[in-house]
Amino acid sequence: MKRRKYIICLLIMVVAGTGCSKITEDNIDPNNPSVENATPQLLLPSAFMATAGQIGGEYAITGGLWAQYYTQSAFASQYRTIDAYSMVSSDNNIAYRELFRGALIDYKKIQDLTTASENWPFYLMATIMKVYTYQVLVDLYDRVPYSEALSGSANLQPKFDDGYSIYTGLLAEINDALTKEYKVTLNTTDAVSDIIFEGDMDQWERFANTLKLKMYLRMINAKPTEAQQGVTDLYSNNAPFLETGAGITSYEDRPNYSNPFYEQNIRRLNTNDNLRASVTFVSWLQKNNDPRIVSYFGSATPGAIHQGDYASNNPAYGAAAVFVQHATDPVWFISKAESYLLQAEARARYFAGAGAKALYDAGVTAAFEQLGLTPGTLLTGAYIFPDGGTIEQKQEAISTQKWASFPGTHDLEGFFEQNRTGYPKYSPVYSTSPAYVAGQLVYSANGVTGGLFPKRLLFPEIERSRNINTPAEVPLTEKVWWSK
Repeated sequence: MKRRKYIICLLIMVVAGTGCSKITEDNIDPNNPSVENATPQLLLPSAFMATAGQIGGEYAITGGLWAQYYTQSAFASQYRTIDAYSMVSSDNNIAYRELFRGALIDYKKIQDLTTASENWPFYLMATIMKVYTYQVLVDLYDRVPYSEALSGSANLQPKFDDGYSIYTGLLAEINDALTKEYKVTLNTTDAVSDIIFEGDMDQWERFANTLKLKMYLRMINAKPTEAQQGVTDLYSNNAPFLETGAGITSYEDRPNYSNPFYEQNIRRLNTNDNLRASVTFVSWLQKNNDPRIVSYFGSATPGAIHQGDYASNNPAYGAAAVFVQHATDPVWFISKAESYLLQAEARARYFAGAGAKALYDAGVTAAFEQLGLTPGTLLTGAYIFPDGGTIEQKQEAISTQKWASFPGTHDLEGFFEQNRTGYPKYSPVYSTSPAYVAGQLVYSANGVTGGLFPKRLLFPEIERSRNINTPAEVPLTEKVWWSK
C-alpha cells in the first residue's frame, strides 16, 4: 500500500504536476476509485505526499535560497529569479495548486468521511496535516482562501481570509480534533495508511501540540498576549510534545521515489550544479568550526559564492562547493530538533527560563544527530546557551540553531524563522566587506527590490485568473501578518 500510493503521488506531483485528486477525476481506472468514492485509507497517504512534495520541493528551494544556505551557481541559471528577488506571480503556480487541489481537498474529504463514520483517528490525522499545510500557505502568502474554500463547485470564488483569522480557525480545528475519541489501536490496514507514524496516535497527539506551540510562538510579534496564553495553556494542561520528527522518511534512490527537493533540483534537471555554497552559511559554519559543514558541502573548507553573485566572472566560483543532497533525505514537517528548540523558546519566554537550557541542548544535539554527528564541545563553547542572558540573547541563540538545522530537509522553515525573529541578523554590508559578520544575511548582489529583503510570495497567477476575490498584488518585500 505504501509503495503504491507513494509512486502514484510522487509521479503526479513531481513529473506531471497534478494532484492525486485530479488523476482520479480525469483518468478513471477500475483499480483506482474516484475521489468521490475513495476511502480515508486511500486518500490519506496521497495527501501526505502532496504536502511533502511541494513544501519539501519547489517551496523548499525558495526557502533555502532566501535563508542563504546556498545560492545560484554562477555557471547555471535555474534559480536566478529567486536569488534576485525578481519572482513573478506565475512562478509557484504548480506548488500552490497542488497544495490546494492535491492535499487540502483530500484532507477536507477525509474530515467529512470520518465525521460521518466517527473514525476519529483518521479525522485527527487529516486535521493536523490540513492545519500544517494551511499554516505554511498563510506564512508564504499572508492571505489565502480558507473559510469559503474547499467546497468544490459550491463556491468557485472563495474569499481570501487574513492570516490572523486563518490561524485562529486552524487552532480551533486542532482543538476540536483533540476532543474526539482518537486514542484507539488501529488495525494493520489502517496503520499502513499512516506513513508518518504508522498508526501511533500518541505521536499524532504530540504532533498536534507541537504544531500549536509553533503557531503560538509565530504570533508573538503581532498578538503577544494571545501567544503567551496559548503557550501557557499547553503547559498547564501538561501537553506532550514531539520527541521525534514528524515527516516523510521513506524516500528511495530511484526516479519518482526520491526526496522531492532532490527529484526536482537534481534528477529532473539532470544536473547537480544549480545550487552552490553561500558565503553566508559557510562563513558561519567555519567561524564556529562546525563539523556539519562537511555534511552540507562535502568539505571542511568549501569554496563558496557570495549570495546572489551569479553574474560575476570570478574564476574562484568555478570551485564553489555544490550543496549536498541525497535522494533518501527526509522531508520534515516538524523535526526533532525543531520541537526541542520550540520548547526551549517557550521556557525561556514564559517560565523564567526554567528548563530552557536542557531543551536547547537537546535541540542542538538532535540537529547534529540528523547528520550522524555530535556537537561535542560546541555546547560548552561557541553554541553555549546564554542561560543568564536577556530574552533576546536567548532568542538569537535558539533561532540561529534552528536556522542551522534545516538545510536539505526543512529548508523553508529557515526562511520563516528568520522572518519571524530577525535571526540571523541582516548585514548592513555585503559579504565582500572586511566589516562583514559571518553568518549575517546579505542583500543579493543582483537584487531588484531596492535593498529590501523578501518576506512573502506573490499571489499566484493561477488564483488571480480564476478567482475574482484575489487581493490586489502585494510586493514580496511586504511583511506577512506575524513578521518582525
